[in-house]
Amino acid sequence: MTSSNPDDRKAQRRTLSRLGHTDGPALRLAMAAPLLGGVLLVVQAFVLAQILGRTLVEGELLASLWPLVGLALALMLIRAGITAAGERWGIQAAEAIKQMLRLSLFDDLMAKPLDFTASRSSGALAATALEQVEALDGYFARYLPAMVAASVLPLAFSAVVMPVDWVAGLLFLLTAPLIPVFMALAGWGAEAATKAQAGALTRLSGRFADRLRGILTLKLMGRAEAETHAIVEASEELRRRTLSVLRIAFLSSAVLEFFAALGVAGIALYVGLTFIGYLTVNPELSLAGGLFLLLMAPEVYQPLRVLAAHYHDRAAALAALGEIERQFEAVPEGETIRPATSTARTTAPHKAIGFAVSGLRLTTPDGRVPLLLDTSVEIAPGEHVALLGTSGSGKSTLLETLARLRPANGTILLGDRLLASLPEAQLRAELALLGQRPRLFAGTIAQNIRLGRPDAGEREVEAAALRACVTDFAGLLPNWLDARIGEGGLGLSAGEASRVALARLYLLDPSVVLLDEPTAHLDSVTERRVIEGLVDFCTGRTLLVATHSPILAGAMQRSLRLAGERLLPSIAPVRAVAEPRRERA
Repeated sequence: MTSSNPDDRKAQRRTLSRLGHTDGPALRLAMAAPLLGGVLLVVQAFVLAQILGRTLVEGELLASLWPLVGLALALMLIRAGITAAGERWGIQAAEAIKQMLRLSLFDDLMAKPLDFTASRSSGALAATALEQVEALDGYFARYLPAMVAASVLPLAFSAVVMPVDWVAGLLFLLTAPLIPVFMALAGWGAEAATKAQAGALTRLSGRFADRLRGILTLKLMGRAEAETHAIVEASEELRRRTLSVLRIAFLSSAVLEFFAALGVAGIALYVGLTFIGYLTVNPELSLAGGLFLLLMAPEVYQPLRVLAAHYHDRAAALAALGEIERQFEAVPEGETIRPATSTARTTAPHKAIGFAVSGLRLTTPDGRVPLLLDTSVEIAPGEHVALLGTSGSGKSTLLETLARLRPANGTILLGDRLLASLPEAQLRAELALLGQRPRLFAGTIAQNIRLGRPDAGEREVEAAALRACVTDFAGLLPNWLDARIGEGGLGLSAGEASRVALARLYLLDPSVVLLDEPTAHLDSVTERRVIEGLVDFCTGRTLLVATHSPILAGAMQRSLRLAGERLLPSIAPVRAVAEPRRERA
């Protein structure tokens, strides 16, 4: 649930205003279209009143009034065109703003540290970027143009009517503000209900996406029926929240229509009583003038009725912004989007770079349990080092910190440069990390390998697959490297998936390679062949590999061991201890 703090609502309104200024002319044209249509409406009403007055009172033949009739028809067509163009501009502006915001959210998400996404539901983040950003559509496409029209046109119409009949103009000025008052009263309830509905939608979408990713585990653990029941309950909650929003919207619309109808009826009653002589406030009111008042009466309230119909779009937008802020911590600035850059790697030869770590302190993601305290270590350029330690000792955390995927408390030098100061593109070109659970996507094996370098040729992909021993199992498949696999590597064993990810790395040209258990799921024979290809690829490159395998550790030039108990917060300082140099296997 998002906060109802007035300061938060003000900040959200400022954010909406800022987003509106990022689109350009389309939104301004959409807001100007109703104003131009209002000007033409006054002219059209005046022309129609003149046609009817001159026909009924003066007895003129319709044939002599064809110029006025043609003008009235032309005004109707022009107004219809302006209305259609305004709607088109509004939709165009909304789509541009939504695209910009989604790109900003994705750009901001990619810049955040690893622990940010690891501590959140990926389904909720995806649902927020899709569903909640989509909820801003009505605000920019419909609400903003309606708000501009409702702020200007009723007052302008009342001013136009005033010279014709000051009583009617005064009635317009007194009754028109009642609609925004009741609209605001209904809006408070609608905003709270919409916030609850937005939260329920995010929970349902996030839960469904996360359960879909883990459906195999749920079925194997016998939790399929229970999770299905939980999804049904979440869907029912969303249904109740949505019906609550609709109930308030329908009730508020009925009340507002009632007051608008009373206003129009009041003007009609006043004009009728004036014509039959019961009221003598303006005895000189002509038939044409009375018809003009009757034609304008509905139009005075129409912008307010349109605004009331789209007022829930404002509540939905505020609720959506609150949900975006809750999931992403902030709504990023649209101007920070960087233009898309080429993913192709430079072909310049790599240069080995070493690491120098001093005073490094690492903790678990929640910050409660220390993993490393005041750790200092150096890795020479081109050196191959094995990182040993018990499970949970901090090996993976250290690798992710060296790859700048986790915040570091200490000093880390990559070569002679601070790791924290390196531009992102330069860092990713010089350093490559392969984690314990590499991600494979639905597609062919070749497509997954080519993620390392999308512009890689067929021979380069085949060479990388051969070096990582992917061809051992791909050769048994009908389409070889063009064989399709499922999301998350479905259809491959853990060892086969890790080799595909290793082949992906072989398409890169990094100076530093960080690996986390790259041979954990391989038999000894395959492991030795994979290690042989790995050592060959990393010749002249700096290699740091976390492993429990004595075969892989023995192939390195030296080993570092992380000691200490992860679950004891008051342990003695843990240091990386260099072991004697070993011969390669």
